[in-house]
Amino acid sequence: MSPSMDQHTAGTDQQAMLDAHLQLSHHTLAYVKSLALKAALDLRIPDAIHLHGGSATLPQIVSEVTLLHPSKIPCLRRLMRALTLAGVFSVDDGGDEPVYGLTPASRLLIGSEMNVTPFLTLMLDTAFVSSFFDLGEWFRHESPDTSPWKKAHGRDIWDQTDDDARFGKLFGDGMVANSNFLMGIVVKECSSVFQGISSLVDVGGGLGGATQIIAKAFPHVECSVLDLPHVVARAPTNTNVKYVGGDMFESIPSANAVFIKSILHDWGDAECVKILKNCKKAVASQAGGRVIILDMVVGAGSSDKNQHAVETQVWFDLIMMTITGAERDEMEWKKIIFEAGFSHYKITAVLGVKSIIEAYP
Repeated sequence: MSPSMDQHTAGTDQQAMLDAHLQLSHHTLAYVKSLALKAALDLRIPDAIHLHGGSATLPQIVSEVTLLHPSKIPCLRRLMRALTLAGVFSVDDGGDEPVYGLTPASRLLIGSEMNVTPFLTLMLDTAFVSSFFDLGEWFRHESPDTSPWKKAHGRDIWDQTDDDARFGKLFGDGMVANSNFLMGIVVKECSSVFQGISSLVDVGGGLGGATQIIAKAFPHVECSVLDLPHVVARAPTNTNVKYVGGDMFESIPSANAVFIKSILHDWGDAECVKILKNCKKAVASQAGGRVIILDMVVGAGSSDKNQHAVETQVWFDLIMMTITGAERDEMEWKKIIFEAGFSHYKITAVLGVKSIIEAYP
């Protein structure tokens, strides 16, 4: 082999090592992007830009951000550089002072109707993030019933939600915001799912936020919510939605359709099969009866164009792992659906990281 070929091979190997090092560094520092976004939410930077008509200079942003110490203004410019690179904000450097603007992403952080800020704030809270700190040690842990969350906090997430007022409110607000965002799209883009039904029961629907949106969009559908009695006791009274106290593991009221939104990922397969069997009983005698599940199907609709969606699904699955839940791929959904006795199912992947699964008796 000639010296030039040796040099070329060595150069290629070195470039490969540099590329690998860059890849590992990029993954390692990814948390900085997340926490930079958290800082922007804490400082209400999206609102500050919105108050100036959707575009603002740094001094204009500073004028709206309360309690910002003047010495931190140069650092704020660096934070904005990172967030514009990430696509959270846009920037126009054409003038004397950069002008920052809202992007489709940051427009979801303002207003009230489709604002996902409470959900992102929840996901970026120390309680969630710290559950990953000792994940490697958790894999070595002998106890099979101790989740990473419980190992980090000394109690499971549901006890923490009940006992910690701050976290409980954060959790509730985050879940409501995410539900409102998704359901606003579901009733518009997936309206055919609700066609041909006259009654619907939302299983584990809490205070009925999702059901209220369905009832408003489809006033001809008689909507009800099934949840535990102590949850139903707090339900609103000025609504046409009916609230039923009960246990989904025992029985579910009969209806044309049973709706289940993002609760099955909290349970293992055996529990899910039991819930789905009760769902099947509730719709089996109804004309056109079906179970409508809004949840993740890992890998559903995957393509080169939406690789971010699959990555996000996998990250969510790890989050669910920290609290003993799991996101499922199609084969895992198929297993529990058929074990519950359904004859067939259909998956519609049109909701970003979420899908609609229709299961038929």
